[in-house]
Amino acid sequence: MSSVELVLVCLAGFAAGLIGFLTGLASIVSYPALLAVGLPPVAANVTNTVAMVAVGGGSVANSVPELSEDKPRMARLALVALVGGAAGAAILLVAPGESFAAVVPVLVAIAAVAILVQPRLRALAGERTFPVLYYGGVFLAAVYGGYFGAGAGVMILAITLVCTTLPMWRAVIEKSFALGVANLVAAIAFAVFGPVHWPAAIALAVGGFAGGWCGPPVAERVDQDLLRRVVGVCGLALAAWLARTWF
Repeated sequence: MSSVELVLVCLAGFAAGLIGFLTGLASIVSYPALLAVGLPPVAANVTNTVAMVAVGGGSVANSVPELSEDKPRMARLALVALVGGAAGAAILLVAPGESFAAVVPVLVAIAAVAILVQPRLRALAGERTFPVLYYGGVFLAAVYGGYFGAGAGVMILAITLVCTTLPMWRAVIEKSFALGVANLVAAIAFAVFGPVHWPAAIALAVGGFAGGWCGPPVAERVDQDLLRRVVGVCGLALAAWLARTWF
């Protein structure tokens, strides 16, 4: 891989980091970028997962006060995401291929629609929260995140917005934290057993860390309703892109 390609991958990492923090759609930027510089699909997938840990690292490093407000909750969330991410990585390493290809676009589309209609769903729920559904949903999304990842952030964000009363900006932070943990455990497995392209992974990670670091202050300042709508629409676009394999 040439120096120019590494620089381009780094820039793609920054874009993926910022976009990924705000919307949960980092892989829609980073994964195609790795394919564009010549990595085969499986190598691009595992390289992307390893590199995207840096996005979570950057965002968490700039969100410590918010994440420290409820340490027991964050510990539970981390445990659920860790176990889910490990399970997803194991599935990919044991049975690589198109195992989830048929169902993933549907899952991403459902998550995107849930984000779009979230105010109505929360109005129906009132002040009630659904912790069992929340942690169960995060676990399943983390399994998918450890396996492939594109759209996992949208799934976790939708689950958080529907099952809790957190505002959008705080839900985005918790989404990034959970996804970062799931990616971390998957990345460790891929680093040991997977075909990681390390120069590309490092370049993508450097850009991703910077993008993730810039995410929290941006999320607090943008219009929350607009951000929710953008995430929902982009999630539907991602679902359509993933569904191209059906035809």
